[in-house]
Amino acid sequence: MPTSGLVLASASPRRRELLAQIGIVPERIVAPDVDETPRRHELPRDYVQRVARSKAAAVTGAVVLAADTAVAAGRRILPKAETEAEARACLGILSGRRHRVYTAVVVADASGVIRERIVDSVVTFARLTLADIDMYMAGGEWRGKAGGYGIQGEAARFIRFLSGSYSGVVGLPLFETAQLLRSYNVWPVRDELATANPSLPEPIATTF
Repeated sequence: MPTSGLVLASASPRRRELLAQIGIVPERIVAPDVDETPRRHELPRDYVQRVARSKAAAVTGAVVLAADTAVAAGRRILPKAETEAEARACLGILSGRRHRVYTAVVVADASGVIRERIVDSVVTFARLTLADIDMYMAGGEWRGKAGGYGIQGEAARFIRFLSGSYSGVVGLPLFETAQLLRSYNVWPVRDELATANPSLPEPIATTF
């Protein structure tokens, strides 16, 4: 059962899966046509905020949810790897070092009221051998991923340390997203059903 009025401004299956994890099912999913090219000297935090705002502005709906994620090595924004060469270059940069993952979440209503959060997480990779990189490349899950990896997949074995939001690194920080959606009166499907039908058992309390 969709969450009434909610539009997800993202074609990312990972974001849909994360929303479903907390009981949120968008009524519509729209992939906004937004230029995601970083601007010259643009900082990672500013970049994800700008792109997430642009995605939200490009879509209409009662409540629109948009997000953007960037992997940053210092001030450098790593690309969403589209070629094997890009992915290998990203993994070479991340190997044996700490980096940051920034995810901006923007929620807007039809009147243009916007609320947003930016989540900053720290991830440390183990030192990767050429064999490690070759094996990861063979799996193909690097394709289209910021920084050339997905923490929710095979790359999890490279992660020595994580501080921050795991779901934020995947692509949508669930605590912050849930709080923003509540401020627009968007609740998990189970909560909606319980309100409509008091005979249903009480929802299980969840601590975010």
